Amino acid sequence: MYLVIGATGPVGMGAEICRQLRAAGKAVRALARTTAHAERAASLARIGVELISGDLKDTRSIREACRGIDAVISTASMMVSSQQGDTVENVDGAGQQALVDAAEAAGVDAFLYVSFSSHIDRDFPFRNAKRAMEERLKQSRLNYTILRPTFLMEVWLSPIAGFDFGNARARIYGRGHNMITWVSQLDVARFAVRCLGNSLARNATFELGGPEALSPLDAVRVFEEIGGRQFQLEFVSEEQLERQQENAQDSLQRSLAGLCRCYSAGDVIDMTATLKTFPMTLTSVRDYAHSVLR
Repeated sequence: MYLVIGATGPVGMGAEICRQLRAAGKAVRALARTTAHAERAASLARIGVELISGDLKDTRSIREACRGIDAVISTASMMVSSQQGDTVENVDGAGQQALVDAAEAAGVDAFLYVSFSSHIDRDFPFRNAKRAMEERLKQSRLNYTILRPTFLMEVWLSPIAGFDFGNARARIYGRGHNMITWVSQLDVARFAVRCLGNSLARNATFELGGPEALSPLDAVRVFEEIGGRQFQLEFVSEEQLERQQENAQDSLQRSLAGLCRCYSAGDVIDMTATLKTFPMTLTSVRDYAHSVLR
């Protein structure tokens, strides 16, 4: 049986992993908080996912969730779904590492963790929590797979990050000229499922990007062409982002500013070698724009 952490989150990667596993006839359990979005939880239950109540901040619940599990898949983060009491440190930091402890204690064989690109490498709490979790996994007795996707289309080219395609408005961090190989969370989910039980993915780390490198302004032009509307742009300078990070009152705000500074710098990942080992067709920004503007 597979245990998916983060299956009811707003981005949808964990839910997509659950759907793909269930479509393949696999037994799936998902950890869901009592405050989880009701319809997201219900949609998982309808396809046969076993829901178990728990929280990464609750050690007892994650120990219970790991019983009888062969592999854990964790896509969870508090960055876009924070609730009262959540911090970067107690969810993405201590909570994720407690999950590794629980998996080891329960005799779980494998652990797949969704981190983020090695190029997202400034000093801020979320980045530090991700890298500490990666090291914890590498030091564990578990067979690990670490996925390092770059900027997700469904987050950074969506209203969550100020890319309001429905109203033809976009917030651009930095000048908007540096290239990013935007990746779809659906492709990351497909890649994750392909890695499970695959010897080529055992104790391995994969950098993941999309099929082409586009600047944020290039992405705007794609949306303008498909939607037939000119975007109103708001630019947030690198200097503004630096001040935001320096003056932030908590680790979440420092992390958001740090992520935006990395976005400003760009991130290009060459998928040529990875796709030879794991052949798949990747979603383009144009594909994504068609899907959300239809």
